[in-house]
Amino acid sequence: MKLRGRVAVITGGSKGIGLGCGRVFVRHGAQVVLAARGHEDGQRAQAELASLGGEALFVACDVTSADDLERLFTTALARFGRLDCLVNNAGWHPPAMSIDQTELADFEALLRLNLTSTFLACKLAVPHLRATRGSLIIMSSEVALIGQAQAPAYAATKGGQLGLARALALDLAADGVRVNAVCPAGVMTPLMEEWANSQYDPAAALKMVDSWHPLGRMATSDEIGEVCAFLAADEAAFVTGQTICPDGGAMLGYRR
Repeated sequence: MKLRGRVAVITGGSKGIGLGCGRVFVRHGAQVVLAARGHEDGQRAQAELASLGGEALFVACDVTSADDLERLFTTALARFGRLDCLVNNAGWHPPAMSIDQTELADFEALLRLNLTSTFLACKLAVPHLRATRGSLIIMSSEVALIGQAQAPAYAATKGGQLGLARALALDLAADGVRVNAVCPAGVMTPLMEEWANSQYDPAAALKMVDSWHPLGRMATSDEIGEVCAFLAADEAAFVTGQTICPDGGAMLGYRR
């Protein structure tokens, strides 16, 4: 119960990696606020965490809206009275497309969703995290470190998150607020399933992604959640400004 008594806000928390983080955080004793756009998915996620014995609150939130983000933190503080961790997880990977196919409006929309929302959520959380000497966790991607074909907009937004994490780690160290980024490779999520179902042979597509990882499979959402729980806990008290890559060895395997 290393997170007992702590309060975490998780954006994109109704499914995928965000829900995995929520499950792991409540198992470790945290009170969790799940932020997501989908009301039905959010209510289901809240009920799932409650079934695990945790205390959770779903707040409908579009992270591209400044008003929604402000309401998210106001609601979280009103309910739980403190904030110890923010997991910036909300984001999207668009379908494969070259720079020639990527319209400026599409790039700017993805920038708003993946990077600008992360900046604003951090900005709104920081005053409360100073009070608890808490932790900021930014869910980036291994793509931010190695690039990805047919994904210039996505790679740019994820790379920007790493720069933000390092800058904030420097600025907030004196306040005792730690800032780290998590860069997964393949993770078995609803978004991954959606992509596979768009392929000619979904099972073969998932098997192909599994093969990119020397450990032979993608990560589960809960495995990524455990990395985030470590970063939010006292065990990581001397860890800040770091990029953690739970990737099953994928970065090594790409050279093959």
